[in-house]
Amino acid sequence: MTTTSNINSIVSTAENPLPKGLFDEKGTFKRPQAVFRDFVSSDPGAKFAPEKGRYHLYVSYACPWAHRVLIVRKLKGLEDIIPFTAVHYHMSLTTSWRFVTPEEVGIVPMEGSMPDPLHPEFTHLPQVYKAANPEYSGRFSVPVLWDKKLNTIVNNESSEIIRMLYTEFDHLLPEEKRAGNGGVDLYPEELRRGIDEANEWIYDEINNGVYKCGIGKTQEAYKAAFDNLFSSLDRVETHLKSSSGPFYFGDKVSEVDVRLYVTIVRFDAVYVSLFKTNKTTIRYGYPAIHNWLRNLYWNVPAFHETTNFEQIKGHYFKSLTTINPSGIVPDGPVPHVEPL
Repeated sequence: MTTTSNINSIVSTAENPLPKGLFDEKGTFKRPQAVFRDFVSSDPGAKFAPEKGRYHLYVSYACPWAHRVLIVRKLKGLEDIIPFTAVHYHMSLTTSWRFVTPEEVGIVPMEGSMPDPLHPEFTHLPQVYKAANPEYSGRFSVPVLWDKKLNTIVNNESSEIIRMLYTEFDHLLPEEKRAGNGGVDLYPEELRRGIDEANEWIYDEINNGVYKCGIGKTQEAYKAAFDNLFSSLDRVETHLKSSSGPFYFGDKVSEVDVRLYVTIVRFDAVYVSLFKTNKTTIRYGYPAIHNWLRNLYWNVPAFHETTNFEQIKGHYFKSLTTINPSGIVPDGPVPHVEPL
């Protein structure tokens, strides 16, 4: 049996989500790099070969980085090939993410919210990391891609995991789900330069920018992040107004839609109030982004079916007690995403 004291001994002091080392001299939040960076590859002789049932994902519906992986997994039709477990939405500042208990199954919403099926004795995500490497001392983040054959973590960087899912398992999928030839291709050759360029500033100034606003340590850091965030939202708004289709690059979903969506869908419900990104809302301040968001949420099942506001809001408002000590979860906006 694993007790809280056991978990506290596993979770090093570096695991506090907001340690001093994550801020620069101006108090700006600096997100640390992921540590496990191997790849699933279809190349002959690859250490981590793509096989049905070999890999298992650990995710959180609340976490935007893990949400990316859930969306891509469903877009690509990988549900029967890569199963997953979703941790409980509440993340303790001392013991990190925990698994849903047997008593909570069916109460905590959404598919995959259950105890760890691979390690029934594990109660917290840090135990998965320590099972892969007993000497690991980094952050215990989601998503995690676990290899059941070698009993180790392949990768815990969401941007790399989603790209593995784009093509490496295509030989196991029906033609309509494979990249190219009209199938599901989130990183097509002709768009790669534009996707990479957009990812760079969207990640730094929007995806991570909301966190820089919310947990920056100084007024100066907050102000700089706030201005950059809304300048970048203005840039997205201008781009979408000129788009030839409902998605970021026209008539097909791309990686940029996935990476941008996970922040935008949380913006009005969480970031405006909790992270002080309150210059305006997406709903009332950015009509083109609002229409783009509603289209993805209501018309593309992979986005709608992986979005759960109970878990999203429960996580942010109940877990981040350093900035919301009461743990009160606000009701609005109502509805969370307006209908088309």
